[in-house]
Amino acid sequence: MNLLVVNLYGPGDTDDPARSHVIPALIRKCADAKRRGDRVVDVWGTGAATREFLYVEDGARAIRLATERLDTSEPVNVGSGAEISIAELARAIADRVGFTGEIRFDPREPDGQPRRRLDVQRAKALFGFEATVAFADGLDRTVAWQLSHLGD
Repeated sequence: MNLLVVNLYGPGDTDDPARSHVIPALIRKCADAKRRGDRVVDVWGTGAATREFLYVEDGARAIRLATERLDTSEPVNVGSGAEISIAELARAIADRVGFTGEIRFDPREPDGQPRRRLDVQRAKALFGFEATVAFADGLDRTVAWQLSHLGD
C-alpha cells in the first residue's frame, strides 16, 4: 500500500508554534489576537498559495478502506479534491474564532509551494474512497476543539 495523503486537519492536532500545521497555527494566532485585543494578525506570504486539506476522520477511513480493498503497491493520492487559498483559509478561521481585525499578509515571507491539490480519482476507483466531511464542517469541528483546549 502506497498512499499519498494531503494535509490532514482536525481535533487533536498541535498548535505548538514550533511544529504546528497551518490550520492549528492560524486558529491559535486568531484566538490569541482576539484575547489580547489585537487589531491585526500577520500571516506569512501573499495568501495566494492554495492547499488541499482532508479531515482526519476521512483520512482514517481512507486508510482502512485501502487496507481492506487496495490491491496495488502503486501510489494512490488521498485527499478531498478541493483547494482553498491561504487568504480564504485565514479569513474563514478568523470568522469562526470571532477575530474581527485585519488579516495582514507579509509578502516578504515565503508562500511555500504555490499550489497543492491532488487528483484523487484513483482512490475512488481502486478502493471506493471519497471524502465525506465538507471542509466548512471539519473546520467548525477543528476550531471548536482547539478553542476548548487552548492552554493545555
